Amino acid sequence: MNIVVLIKQVPDTWSERTLSDADKTLDRASSDAVLDEINERAVEEALKIKESGDAEVTVLTVGPDRATDAVRKALSMGADKAVHVNDEALHGSDAVTTAKVLAKAIGTVGEVDLVLAGNEATDGRSGAMAAMLGEVLGWPSLTHANALTVENGTANVKRETDEGTCDVTSALPAVVSVGEKINEPRYPSFKGIMAAKKKPVSALGISDLGLDAGEVGLAGSLSQVDSFAPRPPKSGGQKVEDEGDGGSKIAEFLVGQKLI
Repeated sequence: MNIVVLIKQVPDTWSERTLSDADKTLDRASSDAVLDEINERAVEEALKIKESGDAEVTVLTVGPDRATDAVRKALSMGADKAVHVNDEALHGSDAVTTAKVLAKAIGTVGEVDLVLAGNEATDGRSGAMAAMLGEVLGWPSLTHANALTVENGTANVKRETDEGTCDVTSALPAVVSVGEKINEPRYPSFKGIMAAKKKPVSALGISDLGLDAGEVGLAGSLSQVDSFAPRPPKSGGQKVEDEGDGGSKIAEFLVGQKLI
């Protein structure tokens, strides 16, 4: 089985995130960068499938030079090889454009049976990449999986929603996005870290994917940020003095906030 796992380097959750004044895209250089935690779970799920049978795991990322750090971490966890799409022309690409780039890159890996991804990245938080990619590839997409089994050319997932859990089944090839409850990702071992340095990483630009600059980046995107403003500071709240009528005052406050 040939498995591709989509990974993304994102600003550290605890870092201050800002947008660039020049083009209103995320200023990635202003904060520390890490492999997105939900992507680690996607890598872990691929490795579990690999360990239970005959499979090869390729991690795929679209990002700048320093995204190599995220690639190496995934390889040190146990992935076999990587594809890194890195091109200045990609700067500012929106989710739809990125899905098209990813689909082209997946086509370079060979005959792929399964694509795994996290259900949403902590920077853009569109939560739609797996579905978009499935649409571009013409494959079924099974999203928000909290459990996954693959057997006899079929993917079976337990999909969790706000309303409950449902079982979803699809023939391969398919795109599956995983939730945070699906597993606990392993820590890279020292042996894995050393082995990752020797694993192949294929570096591709947009010309390698048959794309030109006008199809990607800000120029090729359907959506752009027009304006932004910092989050307003938190207010000090409202203090209620209880003089025997504290309950009534709290009730009045809640009614005013349309909470009751």
